[in-house]
Amino acid sequence: MPLKLYAREQILEACLAVFARHGYNHTSAAMLAEAAGISKALIFHHFKSKRELYLLVLHRCIEKFSQELALNTLPEHKDFFAAINEFSRLKLAYYQKYPDEYKVVREAFYNPPDELKAEIEQRFGTWLAARNKMLEQLFSKVSLREGVERRQALELIKIVLDYMEEKYLAVLKADNNLDPGYWEGIIDEMNTFLAMVRYGIER
Repeated sequence: MPLKLYAREQILEACLAVFARHGYNHTSAAMLAEAAGISKALIFHHFKSKRELYLLVLHRCIEKFSQELALNTLPEHKDFFAAINEFSRLKLAYYQKYPDEYKVVREAFYNPPDELKAEIEQRFGTWLAARNKMLEQLFSKVSLREGVERRQALELIKIVLDYMEEKYLAVLKADNNLDPGYWEGIIDEMNTFLAMVRYGIER
């Protein structure tokens, strides 16, 4: 018997919360079934396996992530650093609004389960490559000093962005009710680091 769309969405939302909280490796079939309110046999009758269920949840998360952050508009910006500022604000707001979706996406691309690495690359590698390509296109508009290698400069910026992201994720996990002013401080700190990269630190 086909699963009704409403029931299917409810099950996926319940499983999303479990994967977000425990990660793929530490999520069991029993935990998924309990969260969904159905038996293990029934959940895997409709979704085949924990593997397929996770990949389906991940696909839904990526679709929402792309829509909310409007990634396809990145190359339209004329100023790379202004675009990064805007994008970082959107991403931070997205995490606060959809923390479970964001955690699942982060795990999949930054700490993927060993048994799923190849599958994630096969199914979603083009999405990640397209996102990186858009960032490279935007950065190509930045005029660099003579002797500065463009690829290395962009890599340095990515290191700063990853550091700031890990910092606010760690804080958010500890306290989900932080004052909005705190998040503005995070953005300001990010922009300060980027300004150091952009203009240099030596007099």
